[in-house]
Amino acid sequence: MTFPKRTLICGVFAAILYVLLSYHFIFFGWTSVKRLKKSRLTLEYTFYSAVGKSNAAIMSQDDLRRDGIAYMLIDMGRMTEEQKDKFMDKYEIEEYEIEEGEEDEKAVEH
Repeated sequence: MTFPKRTLICGVFAAILYVLLSYHFIFFGWTSVKRLKKSRLTLEYTFYSAVGKSNAAIMSQDDLRRDGIAYMLIDMGRMTEEQKDKFMDKYEIEEYEIEEGEEDEKAVEH
């Protein structure tokens, strides 16, 4: 295989890997696949099936929630703004309690 051809093939694979690291692909049905930009490069939740899942189950995923899946659900009509605020408040309080508990553990260790 010649050098330009090999370079082109490596470039295509690198581009595909970058897209997989950069986006969540959310499946809402056979014909409904949405793309959501990730906040960091990772392979976690690259493909996520929301078929048959409740909004609570979808919103319980930290990475998806952090990346803005609530706004996608609102745009699709699956969630209202008030429901989004309720979920965000719930998980914000839980995250705060977890962080506070970790700080207490660190204080005990020192």
